[in-house]
Amino acid sequence: MSTDLSDFIVIKEGEAEILMHTKNQVFYNKTQVNNRDISIAVLRAFVAKRKEEHEARLSKKKKTAPQNSEKDVSESVIEEASNEPAINNGNSNGDCVMPEEISQDEPCSIPEEPSKTTEGKGRGELKPPRVLEALSASGLRALRYAREVEGIGQVVALDNDKVSAEACRRNIKFNGSVACSKVESHLVDARVHMLTHPKEFDVVDLDPYGSPSVFLDSAIQAVADGGMLMCTATDMAVLCGGNGEVCYSKYGSYPLRGKYCHEMALRILLACIESHANRYKRYIVPVLSFQMDFYVRVFVRVYSSASAMKNTPLKLSYVYQCIGCDSFHLQPIGRTVTKNTSVRYLPGFGPVVPQDCSDCGKKFNMGGPIWSAPIHDQEWVTSILSDVKSMKDRYPAYDRISAVLTTISEELPDVPLFLSLHNLCATLKCTSPSAVIFRSAVINAGYRISGTHVNPLGLKSDAPMDVIWDIMRCWVKNHPVKAQPPDQSGSVILAKEPVLQANFARAVASLSKAQTKKVARFLPNPERHWGPKLRAGRQITSKHISLLGPEAVNGILNQEEDGEEHNAKRQKTEDNPTSS
Repeated sequence: MSTDLSDFIVIKEGEAEILMHTKNQVFYNKTQVNNRDISIAVLRAFVAKRKEEHEARLSKKKKTAPQNSEKDVSESVIEEASNEPAINNGNSNGDCVMPEEISQDEPCSIPEEPSKTTEGKGRGELKPPRVLEALSASGLRALRYAREVEGIGQVVALDNDKVSAEACRRNIKFNGSVACSKVESHLVDARVHMLTHPKEFDVVDLDPYGSPSVFLDSAIQAVADGGMLMCTATDMAVLCGGNGEVCYSKYGSYPLRGKYCHEMALRILLACIESHANRYKRYIVPVLSFQMDFYVRVFVRVYSSASAMKNTPLKLSYVYQCIGCDSFHLQPIGRTVTKNTSVRYLPGFGPVVPQDCSDCGKKFNMGGPIWSAPIHDQEWVTSILSDVKSMKDRYPAYDRISAVLTTISEELPDVPLFLSLHNLCATLKCTSPSAVIFRSAVINAGYRISGTHVNPLGLKSDAPMDVIWDIMRCWVKNHPVKAQPPDQSGSVILAKEPVLQANFARAVASLSKAQTKKVARFLPNPERHWGPKLRAGRQITSKHISLLGPEAVNGILNQEEDGEEHNAKRQKTEDNPTSS
């Protein structure tokens, strides 16, 4: 290679290696190893699931085929007899010329296409899935997909930055023949490429630096029917309510600043993707959604169906959050009425809450709409987790991703958002019961409860808020609190007598399977300054110590100073040459 390797460092992740320039010319984020590992695990599951679905369709066709085959046998024999001379006469022109034309333009596809046409006669053969990485930067993600996922087809890496596209091509060559045969890099605007290649990719991966909102419309159009869209959003300040008006302009939804704001961010992103899909008579089915580190990431299947698209209002809800006690209630946008075999779609009943909170008397903030249907497919999550455990050596971030997937596998799938036990106690100004005691009281009252992967203290439950507050009133009776001003939310709640008498006896299901087996679910960061890194191309200064750490920043600044001194000396010698 003609590249001067002294300006680069080699970074190895999984089975891929990339050359990174020391001056931060192309964005690379070490923290996203968790993101890339989970994406590879989901992609492996998608390849296997896609194959299963294809085989199921073929077997279904074979069952229906014998009924029609007897009628068509005589006709097909006559057609073959009449076409036989024409085929034989055309051998010298057709069969010999086509491979030559293909070999000139697409030499890599010669071994595959003839075998497909001979085995399946052009029909019924499943092609390897094509993957599009819309914002490739260094190309590390695309290279890992190509080298680590068995059965993957072509991986197309796009970037609109010339330096990034050159770096991606350099890294493809650096990774050898497998990468060169499977990965291709293009210097192009991802939106233009996706719009000009509709439904051509089985997997589209969006992992931008910031918001993915400007790419969603074109990405939805580029995914094939039954394909998968992988999408990351790192603008968490916007999605979690720091700038509600900006979130509404980007995602069409207003966020609320509750303890559940990170899960609400996930659901806002899913609702936004669904709205883009609906414009093209398509809809989404979430497979896996998670919040980790500084971003949210969703994996959704995309399907086309004008009739199924009508169910979208049933999957969306507005959220009412009390400004006093943080109680929240969901208002579904739509409902259905079934009469005989016909189904009518109607607007949802409302309002679900009175003007003032029935618990503390304060007003409500309204947010949304959010995705209120399940955000995971538990069957997928279970298979992905078992696959990850069986191949733990192939995942650099195995400990973290297995912990997250374990927690997700135990979440209640049909309960949107969650409660914070410490937040409930802060409202009442009381001591906090242990999570086991509180969960036991909810279970003994006849409701379900689980943890959440978003927050170690979060609890998902299908119990209504009046039941939750009754349990807390019973707890406070046994653990009295100091008198508070009567107008405070906690005082108003405690002034009411509980309707439900809570039973705090320890329930069998109060601990999750992971807790009983003592499986770690929330791991600390592996090192200091673990988080989002500096955008590529920006000059590194001392103010970036909080992002990169003092040692890294000082090392880079020292290198730059040494380089400047060297250039100054060189310029001085050129200006004052010595006479020989």
